[in-house]
Amino acid sequence: MPSLDPPYLRIADHLRRRVTAGEWAVGERLPSRAQLAESYGVGANVLQRAQEVLIAEGLLEGRTGSGTYVRVPVERRPLSRSQDPGGFPASAVPGGTWESHTEARTPAPEHVARRLRIEPGELTVHTRFEFLLDGRPVQLADSWEPMAITDGTPVLLPQYAPMRLRGVVARMASLGVRVVRAVERPRPARASAEQATLLGITAGDLVTVVERTYLDDTGRPVETADLVIPDSRWEIGYELPVEAPE
Repeated sequence: MPSLDPPYLRIADHLRRRVTAGEWAVGERLPSRAQLAESYGVGANVLQRAQEVLIAEGLLEGRTGSGTYVRVPVERRPLSRSQDPGGFPASAVPGGTWESHTEARTPAPEHVARRLRIEPGELTVHTRFEFLLDGRPVQLADSWEPMAITDGTPVLLPQYAPMRLRGVVARMASLGVRVVRAVERPRPARASAEQATLLGITAGDLVTVVERTYLDDTGRPVETADLVIPDSRWEIGYELPVEAPE
């Protein structure tokens, strides 16, 4: 009985079997899209959609101006989100460092305002982080703090403040704001073109976005961040404390 799958899925399945059978070695470039399309008797657009399926699966990778290659496997490293680092950014990557850029007086986008419980357009302090390992970006983060909390204080700009190496919790504590809780909401996403360029991955690759929000002892959000973690590189784990029965 003929397959009812669209042509691009049938071609993707056949290409998948050819790759896993070793017809092309790891790191080897596949024949051009035009050559493969001709061999399958389809148009270039159908072949492109088939390759995009395998790129999304992590089996192939596209390189701008060069072609499509069998992807070199990357070992996934464990990444624990269980022990809160107090907002200390370098600890987001074990053994890593970070670079950052901060802009004050940034109007809050709607999704940020909702998480900070402020009005859209209210001013925030926005910091973009690139987490580095061996000098290469491996994670990204965008952080927003309500400017009303830190305006006019020495800790307004996280990257320049006297406590820049102490993290969100310590910076807030210096203002008498006691951070007591962090809420994280992981969700799957696809890397944007900008994120892919920074991380050295392919646009559309799987990433995990962790929406993290710090709250003080009154329940007020004092910082929220989107952490972008490439799925191919990090295996996120949580360890939860269990209270023994009395």
